[in-house]
Amino acid sequence: MAQWTSAVGASQLARLLSSHRAEAGGARRTPAYRALADGVRLLVLEGRVPVAARLPAERELAAALSVSRTTVAAAYGALRGDGFLASRRGAGSWTALPAGNPLPSGGLAPLPPDAAGTMIDLGCAALPAPEPWLTRAFQRALADLPPYAHTHGDYPAGLPVLRRALADRYTARGVPTMPEQIMITTGAMGAVAAIRALFAPRGERVAVEHPSYANVLRLLSEAGARLVPVAMGEGLTGWDLPAWRRVLRDAAPRMAYVIADFHNPTGALAGEEQRRELVAAARAAGTVLVADETMVGLDLDAPPGEPMPRPVAAFDPGGSTVVTVGSASKAIWAGLRIGWIRAAPETIRSLVAARVYADLGSPVLEQLAVARLLAESSGQGGTQGDGREGGDSVAGSGWGSGWDQAMEVHRERARENRAALTEALREHLPDWGFTVPRGGLTLWVRTGDLSGSRIAEAGERLGVRVPSGPRFGVDGAFEGYVRLPFTVSGPVAAEAAARLAAAARLVADGRSAGGDIPRSSVA
Repeated sequence: MAQWTSAVGASQLARLLSSHRAEAGGARRTPAYRALADGVRLLVLEGRVPVAARLPAERELAAALSVSRTTVAAAYGALRGDGFLASRRGAGSWTALPAGNPLPSGGLAPLPPDAAGTMIDLGCAALPAPEPWLTRAFQRALADLPPYAHTHGDYPAGLPVLRRALADRYTARGVPTMPEQIMITTGAMGAVAAIRALFAPRGERVAVEHPSYANVLRLLSEAGARLVPVAMGEGLTGWDLPAWRRVLRDAAPRMAYVIADFHNPTGALAGEEQRRELVAAARAAGTVLVADETMVGLDLDAPPGEPMPRPVAAFDPGGSTVVTVGSASKAIWAGLRIGWIRAAPETIRSLVAARVYADLGSPVLEQLAVARLLAESSGQGGTQGDGREGGDSVAGSGWGSGWDQAMEVHRERARENRAALTEALREHLPDWGFTVPRGGLTLWVRTGDLSGSRIAEAGERLGVRVPSGPRFGVDGAFEGYVRLPFTVSGPVAAEAAARLAAAARLVADGRSAGGDIPRSSVA
C-alpha cells in the first residue's frame, strides 16, 4: 500500500486521543506507549481516523502529546505489529487494518443476519414490526396498487393519498397543514440529507445537540458541514437555552438539527416553553430549525392529564423557520423506509425540484401501506389511484385503528424491554449510571470510569454489540458513555448485561477480550 486518502495532523490526533488519556482503572497501569497504541487503534476501529490516513511524524506527535519521541516510536511499532499501521522509509506511516477485519463505520450499520446467532445486537434502536397490522396494511396496499401500476411510478413529492393523510395527522396534532406542505422521502435520513443539501451546502455551519444521533452527525460531516455542538441540559431536562441562544447569535449557523421528542441518545423531552424559545431564537438568527420527530409516538410513561408538548412547528405559524422530519421507522418498522418532511409549500417545491437529481421518489407499495395505516387510524376509507378517499369502509373491517394500535404494541414492548434492561444493568453493572427516560427507545449510560470505546470493542468480541459514546459526539466527546436501546427482553437483556459486565472487567484490568466470536460490520 503506497498511497493514503488523507492525513491526520498532530494536534487533531492529540485532541482525538485526549479522552483515552483520561481513562481510569487498570488502563492507568498500561505502559504509555501501549496506551497510545490502543488509543490510535480504537480511533481507527471507531472510524474516527480513516483507514489509509497518514499519521503525523513521530517528533510532531510527541510534541503535541507532551511525551517522548521514544514513546511514540514504540506505539507506532506496536501498531505495526498488530497490523494497524503500515510504514515505508521516506513515505511515512499510515493507518491500516489487519487481514480479515471489516472496514469500520462511523455510523451504526445493522448487524448482518448471519451474525445474529452469536451476537446480541444493541446497536440498532428499532423494534420488530407490529403484527398483524403491518402485514394487513400491505395486503390492503396490494389491492390499492393497480391504478398506480398503470403509471410510470415516480412521485417525487410522494403519493397524494399519503401526503393528505400526513397533513391530516399534523392538523389533528394542532399544526394546520396542507398536503402541499408534505414531501415523502426514503426514510428520515433521506429527509435530513435533502434538507441539508438545500439549506446548508458544503462549508456552512450546522448547529447540533451534543450528543446527537450518530448517523445524522456522520451524514452532516461527510457532506462537509461545519458542526457546532450545543450541550444538552443536565439530566433529561431538554435543551440548554442560554447555550443555544449564544450559539445562534454568535455562530449564525445556516441550519440547526434537534430532536425535541425523546432525544436520541439521551431520551430527553424538550418542554413546550423550551420549544417556543428555541424557535424564536432560530427565527431571530435566520437559522432553519430542523425538528426530527422520529421518536414522537413513543411516550411510554405519560403522566395522567399531562399531554405531550405541542410539535415544534406549532410555534412557527408562518412556516419560515421550522422544517419537520418524520418517519415510520420507529413508529412502525424500519424496513418500510418511508419518511417525510413538513415545511412551507415553497420549501417543499424546492426540495421536490432537487429530487430529480437524487432518487426520484419513494417506493409506491410502501407508501400505500403507510397510507392504509394512517387512514385506518382515523377511520377513513380505502384509497384510489387518483389519491381520493373512497373504496370500502375500514371502520367495519374488523381490524380497527392500524397506526394507533401498532404504536401501542411498540410502546408496550418498549416498556417491557426498558424494565428488563434497567433491572439487568442494576444487577450486573451497579456502578454504571443512567436516568430512565419517559419515552423513546434509548438509554444513555455512563460507564463509570471506563472507556465506552474499549467496552464496545471488548463487548463485541464477547458477543454483545453496543455503540460507544463518541459516535454521538463531535471530536471524540462522550468517551465515558454507551447507548443501549430497548430492543431486547427478559433473559436476552440479562445476558447482554452480563456480557457487558465481563467486557467492563476486561477493560478495568487492562486486558483485551479473546474468543472466536466474529466481528460485526461495525467495529
